[in-house]
Amino acid sequence: MSKQPVRLTLAADLDDCRVPLIKEPLSAGQAERLAPSFKALGDPVRLRLLSLIASHEGGQACVCDLTDAFEVSAPTISHHLKVLKESGLVASERRGTWVYYRAEPAALELLSTVLSVPQGAAA
Repeated sequence: MSKQPVRLTLAADLDDCRVPLIKEPLSAGQAERLAPSFKALGDPVRLRLLSLIASHEGGQACVCDLTDAFEVSAPTISHHLKVLKESGLVASERRGTWVYYRAEPAALELLSTVLSVPQGAAA
C-alpha cells in the first residue's frame, strides 16, 4: 500500500481564506484548507511547541532546546514537530547535527486574521 504524499498547507495557498469568520462564513473549500493548521494546534504538545519556537530568542529554536520542556520522548517531539511542519506552521533548517525550527509568520498571521474580531464588532 503506497502512502499518500503530504501536501503542505502554506499561507500562500490560503490567500482566499483571509476573511475573519465574523465577517462571512467560510466556504467548504476554505474550511478544508484551513483545517489542517487548526487540527495541528489542537494537540497541547504541538501548541506548546509552536509557542516555545515562536517566543524563543531570535524566533527560532533548536530541537535540543525543546525536548527538555516536555515529559515525552524525543521521537514523540520529532513527530509533533513534523506535524507542525507539514501543516505549514513551522519551517526547519538543518545545521550540522541539529535541526532548527522557526514559526512561519504568514501562517500565524492568516490564522489570526481568520479568528480576529474587528474592534467595535459585537463578539
